Amino acid sequence: MHTTSLKLFQGIGRYGVLLALVALILFGWLRYENFLGAFNVLSVLRYNSMFALVALGMCFVIITGGIDLSVGSTAAFGSVVAALLSPYGVIPGLLGGLAAGLAVGACNAFIITRLNILPFIATLATMLAANGCALLLADNQSVSVSYETGFIELGQGDFLGFPIPAWIALVAYLLASIVLNFTSFGRTVLAIGGNEDAARLMGLPAQRVKALVYLASGGLAGLAGVILAAQFGAGQPIEGVGWELFAIAAVVVGGTLLTGGVGSVGSTLAGVLLLGLIFNILNFENGLGWISLSAYWQSVIRGAFLLLVVAIQARLSMRTEETA
Repeated sequence: MHTTSLKLFQGIGRYGVLLALVALILFGWLRYENFLGAFNVLSVLRYNSMFALVALGMCFVIITGGIDLSVGSTAAFGSVVAALLSPYGVIPGLLGGLAAGLAVGACNAFIITRLNILPFIATLATMLAANGCALLLADNQSVSVSYETGFIELGQGDFLGFPIPAWIALVAYLLASIVLNFTSFGRTVLAIGGNEDAARLMGLPAQRVKALVYLASGGLAGLAGVILAAQFGAGQPIEGVGWELFAIAAVVVGGTLLTGGVGSVGSTLAGVLLLGLIFNILNFENGLGWISLSAYWQSVIRGAFLLLVVAIQARLSMRTEETA
């Protein structure tokens, strides 16, 4: 019965978020001029690619039953490192930001799997550490990137008429979908979230896979930081504040259970786009003059979405237990 309920919720999350996304697109198309214009569509994809990468790492972490609160600070740290290395070229800037993210991810993996510290506490500690490192390297200010080496093309450039950041996110999601659905690594990730002790008794490399999941989450956050620096022309040590909440909201809205064991890469992407379009629609409404909401309302909406979906998850779990 519990398995049936999980499949039911997964179906609701996967198709519910897609239906909501389609409905939102139709609403925007009918209400606003140029909502589906090339400029707006590409701008939404370019900007939300950073959140998509962070949410992808968070998706794998939550499927294992964990949490990663450090992704926002890690992205900020990666943006500062990438900006500092951007005068040396595109590759050093890219690899530097990625390495910064992997370093934080490696710390998370070691603390959680070797020291057996709860993920919430471990990633809270590395969140503070990454934030401090970003501020120290940046001297508590934005770090301008080099415009002469072509580094900004990673965030502002296009390839075949499509934003380069969106290409990066798309490739990452395709690879992650293959890994989760068609490899033993993906099956182990799901097994850990379902019951970690049982996964170990089955002989699955639970600790190693969990460590790799946190390492990947850090790396993807660092990559998002590279795009952040390239897109806005500066490494920004405090920009990642709240990104972890956006990522958690997108993952949960996409139907991934906070308790682990159930999740979908494609639905996570749909969750990112859904939240991104909601904020885009708010900007259009501000333009029409019907409402006047500041950017701070985005945090209110993220919190409301997260609370709503978690409440639905809890309700379904209660019904499962009552039926059982």
